[in-house]
Amino acid sequence: MRDPVTDFEYPDAWVAACRSPALLPDVRRGLAVLTASGSVLRRGFTTGTTAAAACKAAVLSLAEDEVKGVGITLPCGISVRVPVDAYRGTASCWKDAGDYPSDVTAGLEFVATAAPSLSGSVQFVPGEGIGSFARDTPRHRQGTPAISAPALDCIRRSIDEGVAEAGLHGTTVILTVPRGAEVAQKTLNPKMGVQAGISVLGTTGLVEPWDDHLTEGVLDRIARAPPGGVVLTTGRIGLRYSRLLFPEHEAILVGSNLPGALGAVDGDATICGLPGLILKFMNPDVLAGTGCATVEELSGSPLWEEVARRELRAFCARYPRVRVVIVDRGGRVIAESP
Repeated sequence: MRDPVTDFEYPDAWVAACRSPALLPDVRRGLAVLTASGSVLRRGFTTGTTAAAACKAAVLSLAEDEVKGVGITLPCGISVRVPVDAYRGTASCWKDAGDYPSDVTAGLEFVATAAPSLSGSVQFVPGEGIGSFARDTPRHRQGTPAISAPALDCIRRSIDEGVAEAGLHGTTVILTVPRGAEVAQKTLNPKMGVQAGISVLGTTGLVEPWDDHLTEGVLDRIARAPPGGVVLTTGRIGLRYSRLLFPEHEAILVGSNLPGALGAVDGDATICGLPGLILKFMNPDVLAGTGCATVEELSGSPLWEEVARRELRAFCARYPRVRVVIVDRGGRVIAESP
C-alpha cells in the first residue's frame, strides 16, 4: 500500500499491525497516515483548502438553496469532500486540523461572500483577517496578501468550478477570516513579516499529523534505510528535490524533527531542503546582525554566501558524517557542505 501524498510504500508489517482496519481506505486515499505501531492518524486540511471550500460553496449557493459540502481537488491531486455551510452567496468553512495537536488555526472559520458579476469576469478578493507582507521579500512585494501560489491556484480553480456548476457568467468572491488577526499572533507571522492576519498556505492541501505521533514511523524508516542511504528533508518541496538529487537514497520527510532524526541515523546521512528550517536548526540565532527578518530573505541578500559558508562549516565540525545540501524553490543548489 502506497501513500499517494508522499509516495511512501508502507511496509507489509505496518499494514498487518494496523489497529483500525476500517480506516485503511482513508490511508490508501491519502487522508490518513499509518504508523509503524499500527495506529492510523488523520491528515487535516490546510488554510488553503479551507479557503477554497468556502469560496466554492459561496458561489454554488447563488444557484442552490443551501450547500453543506463541496468537492475540492487538492494541490497534490487528491479529490476530497469538505463540509461547509452556505446560503444565498455566503459560506462558512471551519478548518479541520486532523490529528495534528499543535495547529493553532484548528477550528478557525473562513467566510466567503459571492455575488454575480455583470461584466462576466471572475474575481477573487482577499479581505479582513488574511495577512499581508509588511516588507519586500525575494518572492513577495510589500502589501501582497500572504497566500501561497499552490493555495491561490486551488482557490481560483475552485471558484471557476463553482461558476461552471452554478451556470454563472462570472462572480466576485470576497474571502475573510473573522479571527484571523487574533489567531495570527499565535503563529510565526509576526516574526516572518506578515501583518494583520493569517497566511493561507498548502503545498499539498493537507496537514500532516506530525508532532510526536509520527516519530515512531520516521525513526523506523530511518532504521530500515541502507547505511549512508538516507536523506532527511523538512518539507514537500525539499522532498521533491531530494528525490531528484538523490534518486538512489531513501528520502524521508521529518519536518522540524531534525535533531531526533539525526540521532537515529547510524552512519552517514544527508540533509536536503529549503534554507529556513535547516539554517534555524544549525543556529537558532542565524539572523542576528543580518538585518533580515527571515532566512528566505537572507538567502536573497549579499550576506548569504558568507553566512551559509560559516554555518555549514560549524555544523560539519559537529556532525562530520552529515552532508548538507540547501536548495531554493526552483531546485537550484544555493549552499552545500564542504
